Amino acid sequence: MAINFFEEEIKSSLTERRQVKAWIKQIATNKGFKVNTLNYIFCTDDYLLDINVNYLNHDTFTDIVTFDQSEKDTEIEGDIYISVERVKENAKNLNTSYKEELLRVLAHGLLHLCGYKDKTENEKKEMRNEENISLSLYSPTVPRGTVN
Repeated sequence: MAINFFEEEIKSSLTERRQVKAWIKQIATNKGFKVNTLNYIFCTDDYLLDINVNYLNHDTFTDIVTFDQSEKDTEIEGDIYISVERVKENAKNLNTSYKEELLRVLAHGLLHLCGYKDKTENEKKEMRNEENISLSLYSPTVPRGTVN
C-alpha cells in the first residue's frame, strides 16, 4: 500500500504528509476500497495542460486530471495530476485557504477512483458532498474559510 507525492516543476507546500496519507486511506476504506498504489503529481498549469491536450484532447486549464490504473474493482491504483497554480487560484476565488483547497482536490481525485463522477449537475452536487464529508474526516487543524 503506497501513496506517493511527486513534484514536477513546482513545489506543492503539502505538509503533514503522514497524516494526509492516513486520511486518504481512511476515505478509501470508508468507500470500500484498498489503496495499492496512488501517485499524486503536483505540477504547473502548463504541465497539466499538456497532459490534458495530449491524453484527453481537452485544450483547457484544469486543477486535476485522474488516471485510473486499477485492475480490481475494490483496489485503487492510479495517478492524479494536480495543478498547484489552479489550486491556489481556486482557493483565492473561493475565499478559502490553500491547504483546505488542496485537501479538497486530493479527495476529489481519490473519489474519482472510487467511481464518483462530476459531469452532470447531480453528479457535481454528489461529488461536492463527498468532498465535504472527506474534509470533515481530516484533523480539525485544517483552518476553514481563511485565505493563506
